[in-house]
Amino acid sequence: MKTLPDIKSSFSQLIAAPSISALEADQDMSNKAVIELLHTWFTDLGMQCQSVPVANTRNKHNLVASFGQGQGGLLLAGHTDTVPFDEGRWSQNPFLLTEKDNRWYGLGTCDMKGFFALVLEALKELPMDKFQRPLHILASADEETTMNGAKAFAEAKSIAPDYAIIGEPTSLKPVYMHKGHLTQGIRVTGRSGHSSDPAKGLNAIEVMHQVTGQLLKLKQHLADNYREDAFSVPYPTMNFGHVHGGDAANRICGCCDLHIDLRPIPSLALADLELMVANYLEPICSQYPGAISIAPLYPGSEPFADKKDGSWTQLVAKLSDAQPEVVNYATEAPYISQLGCQTLVLGPGSIEQAHQPDEFLDLSYITRTKALLKELIYHACIK
Repeated sequence: MKTLPDIKSSFSQLIAAPSISALEADQDMSNKAVIELLHTWFTDLGMQCQSVPVANTRNKHNLVASFGQGQGGLLLAGHTDTVPFDEGRWSQNPFLLTEKDNRWYGLGTCDMKGFFALVLEALKELPMDKFQRPLHILASADEETTMNGAKAFAEAKSIAPDYAIIGEPTSLKPVYMHKGHLTQGIRVTGRSGHSSDPAKGLNAIEVMHQVTGQLLKLKQHLADNYREDAFSVPYPTMNFGHVHGGDAANRICGCCDLHIDLRPIPSLALADLELMVANYLEPICSQYPGAISIAPLYPGSEPFADKKDGSWTQLVAKLSDAQPEVVNYATEAPYISQLGCQTLVLGPGSIEQAHQPDEFLDLSYITRTKALLKELIYHACIK
């Protein structure tokens, strides 16, 4: 085995390789540098590595590293990208690993490049020649925007693990369920004109008033008919987050926009939710042909649920000494679970640090995470 970097060096190199994901082309970056680091390290560890281009991205790749043959085993999954950062709010260079107050600061320390460094560290101390079942590692692209990396990996079905762990920052508590996320932009296009003769125009604000009335009915329908008591807010939610229309008090408003945010529970797929929005607005669309358009503001994320009482969930809960939880943020779990594996989200660091200035990983997680990963790999691949 070739000489591999120590834990601080691997963290430092990953943090120093910018891999920001953004929908805007001027901020979006390739993840090539991160993929190349992981490819080298896992190859040197004796794993078979394949870098796969991801369609509909700007020069981004997934990396799949595997050790062992056959079906089953364990998948350890994570994303290689980070969110953009607000330079004015960071107190140090986000691409330089900085140790202070028993914390490692840097963009991606907990969300979630650091997870790969900890997987590498755990594997150094395991007898890989004793593996009975395969271990796979997925390093995906574009989780922070489109999730196209995880979607492409799930669609390819190149592996069939029994179990999966997605190393998002959950404070090492197993997460077996989360809500989804859908945003919709609704535009009413009317006909502008002078306010002194309203009949000569079509006031987009007045039509939007009807739209919001129908959406409020849908909001109530969701609350009345869909429920999952494990969540602190146990029903799908709808939020009116932005509305804008018109330009002057004495002009008939010619255009009005509304942005809504919907958070479905696992019994409600995004396609079904989109259809509900369209169906509730259909009477208004029929009344004003061509005046109303509905479109996603950016790609949504499906809700996710595994079994709280499943064998993998219960084993991981026992090994982590933490009860299975549900969360409100979205992950790649609904796509990874399409491989047919029992799937959990579990990783070092707190979600409170994710997407924040001065993101950090508390150093207390290093030893604990390495020990837990060794246990999980042992149970899934060696025992």
